[in-house]
This record gives sequence, C-alpha cells and structure tokens, in this order.
Amino acid sequence: MQETTYDVIVVGAGFAGVACAQALARHGARVCVIDRKRDLGERLHTTGILVAEALHHPCLAGLPAALVRAVPHARLYAPSLRSVLLAAPGYRFYTTDTPALMRWLGEGLVQRGIALRLGTPFRDGVREGAHWRLPGIGRTRWLVGADGAKSRVAARLGLGQVDRWLQGVEHEFDGVALREPDALHCFISKRYAPGYIGWVAQTPTGVQAGLARRHLPGSTAVPDIDGFLRHTAAMTGLPASRRPDSIRAGLIPCGGPVHLRQRGRVLLAGDAAGMVSPVTAGGIHAGLRHGSAVGEAMARRLQHPGEGDVHVATDAVPAFRTKRALRWAFDHAQFDAPFDLALRTPFMRRLAEQLYFHQRGHGVPEPDTGVPVQHD
Repeated sequence: MQETTYDVIVVGAGFAGVACAQALARHGARVCVIDRKRDLGERLHTTGILVAEALHHPCLAGLPAALVRAVPHARLYAPSLRSVLLAAPGYRFYTTDTPALMRWLGEGLVQRGIALRLGTPFRDGVREGAHWRLPGIGRTRWLVGADGAKSRVAARLGLGQVDRWLQGVEHEFDGVALREPDALHCFISKRYAPGYIGWVAQTPTGVQAGLARRHLPGSTAVPDIDGFLRHTAAMTGLPASRRPDSIRAGLIPCGGPVHLRQRGRVLLAGDAAGMVSPVTAGGIHAGLRHGSAVGEAMARRLQHPGEGDVHVATDAVPAFRTKRALRWAFDHAQFDAPFDLALRTPFMRRLAEQLYFHQRGHGVPEPDTGVPVQHD
C-alpha cells in the first residue's frame, strides 16, 4: 500500500501541535496531525486555565462562550490562610470545560483541511533521503514533536528532553459552586505544595481543584490533595467530603526550554520543547505562541527551500531569567513563616501582580460574599 506524503507531520494534538498545524495550513502546506488518544478530551494533563492573552490567539478565534468562564480576580493565600485579593484593569483569567475545548480544537483541524489521525501513536521515524518515514503513517518532509513533556519524538530521535518536573494532580467536581466564584484561589504552602502552589477555581461545569509539588528523581511522593482540600475547605466552600467526578494527574515541566529543540528536519514545540514558565507552570499561551512560530518558520522554509534550515525567532523562545531565579528560590528557600509576613508588604503584592497579570495590578475591595477568609 502506498504511503501518503505530507509536507509536515505533527505528533500531538495539544495546544502547541494545533497552533503549529494551523499556521502551516494557512500557508497551503499539506499537514497531518497524529495523536495516540482516540478522544482528545480523555487523559488530560492540562488544567485548561487560560490567561487573557491566550484568547487573542488565532487558534481560539470563535471559541464557544459555553466552554469558558471569565475569572476577574486572583486571591493569593499565605500558609496561614491569610489572603489578599488581586486584580488588574480589564484583565481576566478564563477557566474552561477542558475536555470539550480539546475536542473543539480537534474539530477545527479537520474543518481547515488538516488530516487528523486519532488513536495513532508515534513509534519511530526513519530517515529516507529528503523525507522522514513514520511506519504505518506516511512520509513527511518535516516532523514536529508536540507530544508533551515526555516527548517520544525527542527520546527516539535524539533531541533535548525535559529533566525538571513538578508532580501535579487535579480533581474536578461537577455542578459545584464556590463561595467566591470570581476569584482564582491560589494557596502557598510548603506542607502541601513544596515548590509550587495549590489552586481552586470555578469552571463552566463546576469546580477544579489542583495541587502540585516539586518532583525529585526516584521520589514516590505524591501531592496530598485530600488533605489540602480539607485544609482549605473553609476558605473555598468546597465540601471536603465530596468525591471528585474526574481526576487528572501527571508531571509538569518546570526547567525552561530544552537546549536541543531542532535536529535536521525534526523540531520540538510546546511542552516537548520546555516552553513552560518555571514558576507558574503555565504552558498553554507559551505553547500556542511557540507552536505558531514553529509552523510559520517551517512554512517559510517550504516556500523558499534555498534559504537554509528553520530557526525559530528568538522572541518565541523566552529566557525566563526572572522566573528561573524564582524557581530556584521555591526549590531552596521556601519557608512558610516569612511568606506569612511578606504577604502584607507592598513588595510582595507587586511581585504577585507581576506574576499573575504581567503588569502592575491593583487591590480591589473585598466582595460581600460571606467567605470566611482572613485578609490584610
């Protein structure tokens, strides 16, 4: 049987893979996206929380309103559960019905004439002249690994691999409402979340609550999300006895971009390339931007084959210098008592506003919600 030949095969139909494929298709490239899942809404590892900038990306144009919920505030809790409410003019976070969002993205690929092959894992690639051949899938001029932080493309074809992780777990509760639904609740606690945070947020379908902690090689420690939810129940109003309707868990990259993101005509994109903030572990917006940049660079190379190899623009590969420093501090100097005191200072508030809103935010009045929070 004759194999189909493509300009580009993208491995992985996550945010970076979708952005890359759509950028290529806009330039007329023949693209195939493969994913090992039979249903893009299953076995998810992303929280699906979007920063405001992500909604401006072309991949999310026309996103159905029912799939997102605007969250205008962030409430940051110290280990003592004292909190401060943060906001920025016109800024919103957006929680999503994540399984439905991923299925919608997959449907968008098909509508744009991009071949989408679900239930098709990447096993290996064989170089044949000017093409790569993926047994049972087809031949391609270029191959993109957008298959997550444990990229099989990177492992099999000798590219850089993510080597620093957070261990995360998230519970979803259908049909539940928080006492303060218009805030993204973020908890700092060395006991429950060493090296990261816990979070609780209202979604279009209910509530999602997650916890992540530093992951050390060989460690079997897992986040104590049940203890965390009991500890924070009075703050959120989420019943501690309620069992989750769904659970997702996995490793989250936190080391910044990997060093070898391209070898010949194979490139990495998104989580596979380490395009995740070392501090916030936010990878959706970075993945969308990087996937698009990789796609645009390959499209230029396909249209002008004499111009040399693809090199993604430098501004699409953030250095994360400040966030790397903060990651080091989280890993080596996280103590609860100093943070309890620091939360009351203008410096800590400004730092939190920079991390959450990418700009100088402002304090907002405490809403009259009946939430039994301690605040300064």
